[in-house]
Amino acid sequence: SNNMSKNKTIVTAEPGKQELFITREFDAPRELVFKAHIDPQLYVQWLGPHGYEMILETFEPVNGGKYRYVHKDKDGNEYAFHGTFHAMSLESMIQTFEFEGYPGHVSLDSMTLEALPGNRTRATIHSVFQSVSDRDGMVQNGMEIGVREGYERLDDILAEAKE
Repeated sequence: SNNMSKNKTIVTAEPGKQELFITREFDAPRELVFKAHIDPQLYVQWLGPHGYEMILETFEPVNGGKYRYVHKDKDGNEYAFHGTFHAMSLESMIQTFEFEGYPGHVSLDSMTLEALPGNRTRATIHSVFQSVSDRDGMVQNGMEIGVREGYERLDDILAEAKE
């Protein structure tokens, strides 16, 4: 990626808590950042780490809608994720998240998008896990890298969309 973004992905995970927070700013208006989360053509282009093929099997970004996608690496290994959307508006996006390699361990992710001056946006995600060990496992398994690389790819898409 030729990404020169100064925007940093900040993951805050306090010891002993079942939750974590992710904050990230984008050099794009709130409506565009929201669109990238609900438009399947855009969604497949940025979600997840570099170098993975993204297969979006089910994507119903409405209240009660379901999603399932598979990330496939260069060696053909597949990592599948699924969940349910519970609210999908500019103000609030709420969904469950489950990695199929670790079934039964579901997190609840709430995302807010805040309009900032200069047509910028701050995204804040609050993820609540079923246990501290679930939360710690997610952090230790490199979640932050996937989130950060995905948002770098999203920066590129937002820049193109603005042109």
